[in-house]
Amino acid sequence: MARRAGEPQPPLTMVTAVPWTRRIAPTAAELARQVAFVGAAVLLYFVVRGLTQGNVDDAVAHGLAVLRLEDRLGVDWEAWAQGLILGRPVLVDLVNWIYIWGHWPVIAATLVWLHHAHRRHYLLLRNAMFLSGAAGLVIFASYAVAPPRLLGVDLVDTVTLHSTSYRVLQPPALVNKYAAMPSLHVGWNLLVGVTLFQVARRWPLRVFAVASPMLMAMAVVLTANHYVLDGVAGAALSLAGLWASHRVTPRLVMLDRRLHHQLEHPAASPDAVVVDLRDRAQRRHQGGVVDDEAVDAPGGQPVGRLPIRNRPGEDPPVPPLEIDHQLGGEEPAVDDDAVERHR
Repeated sequence: MARRAGEPQPPLTMVTAVPWTRRIAPTAAELARQVAFVGAAVLLYFVVRGLTQGNVDDAVAHGLAVLRLEDRLGVDWEAWAQGLILGRPVLVDLVNWIYIWGHWPVIAATLVWLHHAHRRHYLLLRNAMFLSGAAGLVIFASYAVAPPRLLGVDLVDTVTLHSTSYRVLQPPALVNKYAAMPSLHVGWNLLVGVTLFQVARRWPLRVFAVASPMLMAMAVVLTANHYVLDGVAGAALSLAGLWASHRVTPRLVMLDRRLHHQLEHPAASPDAVVVDLRDRAQRRHQGGVVDDEAVDAPGGQPVGRLPIRNRPGEDPPVPPLEIDHQLGGEEPAVDDDAVERHR
């Protein structure tokens, strides 16, 4: 039914599916929930990785096989690269510092900032780490690889010899010594770098986003914790996790919102989220112009009925129509009777 001019307008409230990309205001409770969630996942990752430590002989054999493959490919740079810093304490300390403090502290700080300022990218990064980490656990358990420092090939464990901080960040009881392939140090720093580069507006942060994964790729080799190919494999696995995250995260977010809405409004449809647009309409559309977000809702998402009123200062030549948006992204269906009356 068309609504005649002069009739009182009902509160501008509609039922719509909220686009998952819309920023949610962070709260202390939500941040605490995410910290607990991510912290539990990280702890589980280390516990499982520690419990799945493989056979020592197999791990060493696999490590030597990696070195032989690198030799055939011409990328067996571990001994040459470490020779550039040994005997130079400043460089050794710098490389150790990058390896220790350029990983978990950077990841934690990035996740907290993204949760506050860029919620969509926070979810994508978090889930990419979850997915690639789960795949990494399967590889660690099924194909143990000893790192270069444990092969007895004249490579020095610079972190153990010259630093104690890393054993605080990662207690030995939770560390799988034979989980060199792939290097998630490199892979996850690459994910952080990609995400920061996408959201950063200031050039220093963008420079850091580019430099961080590159420096970590060098540090894992210079400290004899990983092979060159470990970094390549870690980067590939993490980027695959990011690709998968882009596909599963929107669905997970919409499912989470529908479940929360169903708990809060048991009588309402679980496929809809009630959004009160009254205050926003008064601020953004003085005089009552249709809210564009109803039209821009993701394709296939149900949206409700929304009145269109004339812009301020316009004399309505005909009674305003009412448009029924059937599905977000589709052409709106117009009341044919109302259109016929205006001809």
